Amino acid sequence: MTDIVIAQTTSDDEELAKALARGAVESKLAAGVHIDAPVAAYYWWEGKIAAAQEWRISYMTTTDRLPALEAWLHENHPYDVPQWITLPVTGGSEAYLSWVAEETKSV
Repeated sequence: MTDIVIAQTTSDDEELAKALARGAVESKLAAGVHIDAPVAAYYWWEGKIAAAQEWRISYMTTTDRLPALEAWLHENHPYDVPQWITLPVTGGSEAYLSWVAEETKSV
């Protein structure tokens, strides 16, 4: 079975978050995407503390599709340095994990 990962980024614009979600699914780079309700974000940027309201975007994909998803995200995300982290999926429903693998097969 292919390894499954959850890759995450954020957006300070809800419509952009939706576009980044839909585009990845349409491109078969992710089987599904979750957009979390807005969260308060505090972080260092250009030497000072910044604050923003952001939407977390979680992509369900495979390690095989991860490089293409990352490249696509960097082409489509307006941040200079978008958050990009990946979390390995170490367990779960075999049916769900198989669905993620099937839906992210290259076309």
